[in-house]
Amino acid sequence: MARMTIELAGLELFGYHGVLAEEREHGQRFLVDVWLDVADTTSGQTDRIEDAVDYRRVVAAVREISEGRAYHLLEAFATALADTLLERFPVAKARVRVRKPDVRLELPSEHSAIEVERARD
Repeated sequence: MARMTIELAGLELFGYHGVLAEEREHGQRFLVDVWLDVADTTSGQTDRIEDAVDYRRVVAAVREISEGRAYHLLEAFATALADTLLERFPVAKARVRVRKPDVRLELPSEHSAIEVERARD
């Protein structure tokens, strides 16, 4: 069976995730990239949103998870996102990357990131 991949790149969130007290108090930007593998079924032929994964609902789920609690680790945040997307949507696989573009490290850095992938059994 053929598969299609939905990609949502660079969803920008403001959240209170992080290990440092300053991160949890003041918050910071996060960029979320999502890839969802779906079966190539009817949406390509019918051109109906009812037969597809609605991107708006995916974005709402990402926002809900980010705003639902503060995570210490990017790993835990990305895992919660991937698990939720796999649970809520008719997808075979969910891959999520969370980037922290304003990370403060000893050396200059473009971002820190974690990527998590979850698949149905």
